[in-house]
Amino acid sequence: MRRADRLFQIIQVLRRTRKPLTADAIAAELETSKRTIYRDIATLMAQRVPIRGEAGMGYILERGFDMPPLMLTPDEIEAAVLGAQWVMGHADPALAKAAQDLIAKIADTVPERLRPFVLEPASRARPDFHGAADSMDMVQMRAHIHAGKKVRLLYRDEAGRNSERIVWPIAVGYLEAVRLLAAWCELRKDFRSFRTDRAIEAHFLDEKYLERRETLRSKWRKTLSWERPQDT
Repeated sequence: MRRADRLFQIIQVLRRTRKPLTADAIAAELETSKRTIYRDIATLMAQRVPIRGEAGMGYILERGFDMPPLMLTPDEIEAAVLGAQWVMGHADPALAKAAQDLIAKIADTVPERLRPFVLEPASRARPDFHGAADSMDMVQMRAHIHAGKKVRLLYRDEAGRNSERIVWPIAVGYLEAVRLLAAWCELRKDFRSFRTDRAIEAHFLDEKYLERRETLRSKWRKTLSWERPQDT
């Protein structure tokens, strides 16, 4: 790996995490020596890249640092295009259109030599989704997730039983044939997963839920996510 490429990759590795990374960990990922990493980090610091830390303690990239937005490697381009293709075939229409626009923007922005990785990628995702259609407004649902607001959900379970409950939506999960809404259920006082095609009605409330969204998501991540929908 050229040194310029390695310096770029060190920044990329540090951008992925908010916890300090040791030179050993960075060297293992980049398949080079710890001494080389020490030397490269010293070079980056001399170039005013805001890296904090020291040998033996680990290094962290301060927030606010950024590079030109589309300094992408061929593998990163393929990964972005593959992900966008999957979204085009599996997500709701608004996200699918956004994924299509993303591919077009990447193709217009990357250098000419990298354009084949966008227009003729080696990897492809299945373009169509044959699962059940959503029975709720997914654009509004995502907006409520970001805003930390409650939703009144009228839901029909697998046995055909209807129930109404107030939920605190956390995330939408995409499985092979269905989509699931992960939420805290006020009725059951626990996290639940609801199939989006089984919702009869969804009323989007202006009331924010009581817990901070980040705290609620942290608690949810500690549970088993995206299990079979728990309708009880």
